[in-house]
Amino acid sequence: LRAESRSLLIPRQSRYEVAERIRADGSIETALDEQQLSHIIAQLKHQQIEAVAIVFLHGYRNPVHEQRAAQMFAELAPEIAVATSFESSPEIREFERTSTTVLNALLRPVISGYLQRVAGRLEQAGITAPLYLVQSNGGVASPDDAARLPARLLLSGPAGGAMAMAALAQRHNIANLVGFDMGGTSSDISVVRDGEIGETPESSIDGLPVRLPMIEIRTIGAGGGSLARLEAGALRVGPQSAGAEPGPVCYGRGGEMPAVTDANAALGRLDAAAFIAGGMQLDVAASSKAVRKFVAEPLHLGTEIAAEGILNIACSHMAGAIRLSLFEKGADPTEFSLAPFGGAAGLHACAVAAELGMTRIVFPASASTLSALGILNADLRHDLSISELLLLSVENLPAIARAVKKLRSRGRELLERDSIPPDRRQIDISCDLRYRGQAFEIATPWVISGGEPDLQSIDELIAAFHRIHESRFAHSAPDDAIEIVTVRAAAIGLIAQKQTTTDNVTSAVAGAATKRRIFLDGAWREIDVYKRAELPDELTGPVLIEEDYTVLLITAGWQVTTLGGGDLLCVRNSK
Repeated sequence: LRAESRSLLIPRQSRYEVAERIRADGSIETALDEQQLSHIIAQLKHQQIEAVAIVFLHGYRNPVHEQRAAQMFAELAPEIAVATSFESSPEIREFERTSTTVLNALLRPVISGYLQRVAGRLEQAGITAPLYLVQSNGGVASPDDAARLPARLLLSGPAGGAMAMAALAQRHNIANLVGFDMGGTSSDISVVRDGEIGETPESSIDGLPVRLPMIEIRTIGAGGGSLARLEAGALRVGPQSAGAEPGPVCYGRGGEMPAVTDANAALGRLDAAAFIAGGMQLDVAASSKAVRKFVAEPLHLGTEIAAEGILNIACSHMAGAIRLSLFEKGADPTEFSLAPFGGAAGLHACAVAAELGMTRIVFPASASTLSALGILNADLRHDLSISELLLLSVENLPAIARAVKKLRSRGRELLERDSIPPDRRQIDISCDLRYRGQAFEIATPWVISGGEPDLQSIDELIAAFHRIHESRFAHSAPDDAIEIVTVRAAAIGLIAQKQTTTDNVTSAVAGAATKRRIFLDGAWREIDVYKRAELPDELTGPVLIEEDYTVLLITAGWQVTTLGGGDLLCVRNSK
C-alpha cells in the first residue's frame, strides 16, 4: 500500500492543468481554453521558466490542442523551449508519454546550446562536412532533429557498441553474438540474434520510462572502477564506482577503496609501466595495500586470494546480466559467442564465458574504441508511430492499411527533406502486438511483400508474432485474438560507409613472447605475454595479449587463432 519510489523530474507546484478534452477516438469534446492557457504562460514567463512539456490526455490521437498550445507559447513566450507529447512520443499510455516528453523538454535547452557551440567550433576549424548525432535507436540525426527530440540521444554511446557487434557478426557470419562492453564504471550488454540487433520500443533512465525505440542494452554497475567493500561480513563489488576522479587506488589520485582495476593490478595482470599506452604509471603497491586493508585482513585471507575473489564476484555479476538478457529472449547462452570490448572486458572474458557455458569468444580489433567505430555503420533514421487499438483481423485491414500508408508517406517526406535520393531510402514497418487481454506488447517486424497490406501479409504478421511469443515465453496461443497497439515505421536514409576491416592491428611476422609473473587460479605463475600486433597464428592459454589500451587474458583451456580484419577467435577446448 505504499507508492513506488520514483525520480521526480517536475515538482507538483510546477505542473499546470488547462481545460480541454479530446476523446480516445480523436474527436473534440471540449475546446482548449486559450484564456486560461494565456494566464499560465504569463506566470511561467514571470518565473523565468526555461522549458515546458505539453501533454494532453489524448494528444497522441489528435494533436490539434497540443499544436495550438505550442503555437501560443511561440507567440507569447518564444524564449521558453517547448516539447509536445505528439512529437516526443505519439503513443498510448499517458505516464510513459509524459515521462518521455518531460525528458525532451528538460534536455532541449542543454542540447541546443551544446549544438550551437559545436557548430561554431566546426566553422572556426573550417570543417564543412555535414554533422550528424548518434541516436539510441542505432541511427543518426541531423542537428535540428536532435535539438527538437534530444531524448533520442540518451543511450547513443552504448548504441555505437551494439552497431559494432552487428557489423562483427556479419563480417564473420556469426548468427548469435553477445556484446560485452566493460568500461570504467559500468558494463553494457547487447545481443545479436539471428544476425539482428535487439530493439525495444521502451527503455528507462534512472527508473523513468522513455517510450522511444532503442537498441536493447542492459547496463550493470560492474566496471574497472567498481569498488569492493564488506557489508555484513560479505564481500560486495559495485555498483558504487571510483569514477574517473579519483579513480582506482593505483591511479594515485586519492582513491582509497580497492576497485576491480586494483585487483587486476595486485595480481600482476596489468603492466604498471605501460598502462594506457604508457601514459600512466600504476602504483601496484598501493593497490595491494588497499585490497589487504579493506578486504583480505577483515576476511582473514591472503591479499592475492582476496583480489581474486573481487574479480570472481565482478565476473559473476557480468555473467548474471548476460544470462538474464538471453533468458528474457528465450535464448540459451551456450548457443552464443561472446564479444568483449571496451578497456576492461578482455581481462574478464574467459571467466565470464566459462561461467555461462560459452565455448567461443571473438576479440574484436580496436576493442577499446569499438563503440566509436560502430558509429560509422549508422544510417540516418526517423522513428514514426501511430497508436491503433485494433484487433488484427480482416475487418480492420482498411484501418491498418491507412496507418501504414500514413507512416510511409511521412517517412518519405522526412527523407526527401534530408536530401536522401530515392534509391537510398528504406522504410521498415513493424507492429506492437499482444494477445487480447495481455498488458504488454511484442514488437513484431512486418515485411509487406506485396507493397500494401493484404490478407496474406496479415497472416504472415500473425505467424511471426506467434513465433516470437513462443521463442520468448516458451508458449503461444494460435487460437487467441491478437491486438495491434501501435504501428511503427523506421524511415532510413542509407548514408553509412560500412566498415568491414581494421588496418594495422596484426603483423605478418610474429614477435617473441616476454614473460610475466601473475596470480592465476590460486597460485603465482610465469606466463607468456604477446603484443597484439605480433601474434603467432595460434596460441594456447594461459597467455596475456597486450594492446595500447586494453589487455586480453586467455586462461587455460582456451585456444586463440586470428580472424580477418585483425579480430581473434578464442575457442574453449572440449577436454
